[in-house]
Amino acid sequence: MHRFTQVDVFTDELFAGNPVAVVHDADDLSDAQMAAIASWTNLSETTFLLRPTTSAADYRLRIFTPRRELPFAGHPTLGSARAWSEAGGIPDDGAGPVQECGAGLVRVRGGERPAFEAPPLVRSGPVDPADLEALRSGLGVDDVVDAAWVDNGPGWVAVLLPDAATVLGLTPDLRALAVGGYNVGVVGPHPSGSEAAFEVRAFVPAVGVGEDPVTGSLNAGLGQWLVSVGHAPSSYVAAQGTALGRRGRVHVEHVDGRVWVGGDTVVGVTGTLAV
Repeated sequence: MHRFTQVDVFTDELFAGNPVAVVHDADDLSDAQMAAIASWTNLSETTFLLRPTTSAADYRLRIFTPRRELPFAGHPTLGSARAWSEAGGIPDDGAGPVQECGAGLVRVRGGERPAFEAPPLVRSGPVDPADLEALRSGLGVDDVVDAAWVDNGPGWVAVLLPDAATVLGLTPDLRALAVGGYNVGVVGPHPSGSEAAFEVRAFVPAVGVGEDPVTGSLNAGLGQWLVSVGHAPSSYVAAQGTALGRRGRVHVEHVDGRVWVGGDTVVGVTGTLAV
């Protein structure tokens, strides 16, 4: 038997964010069992809390989509940190836990609105013309303001469109994007004075999910890119999930050269998993 927690992330209202399933004390589970559980929950990600392999971390996290394991993902990081804390976890330094995962060590900042420190990009820079044309075709758009690789593990490529309305109106060809192997983050600015500065959508057919409701890893990469090239202020709020009937809010903040990605979390399910 394993303790099981399901946490809604990037929302202060249950059912309005992006849920992650968290299996506690999972050191005895095999890779095949983890993959089967992730397929069964059928959420965008299911995570497994394990003992760390380094004294620098408070716990180790493995992250599975219904199809494959990821080295890093954002909303599972925040949701798993909340589940770990709810189960009695206390960080060694008293400030916030340090997570060990496939992307290395990721610090999570506690407080009223938890946040994680964005990991370094493993791929960045401009998108070559062939990829850009495939993305235009798959998204069904002609007017692309800018594009870049913002990959911190899941394979993100980002496309900046003229405005939030264009982002919300997209009806992409998910099959074409899957064939190309793209996990695509699309972003567009809201009018000045709006509650959120940007609207974000994440299309991830390559990992077995059509559209992800609210995506921490993508927003981490977007925050690193948009600010660095002058498309965004140093701190802003992004809305995501609107097209799916969710109300995700992602808070991106640059502090002392570091990018922090934060959001509210709500525990929705607690219990045990009979494995």
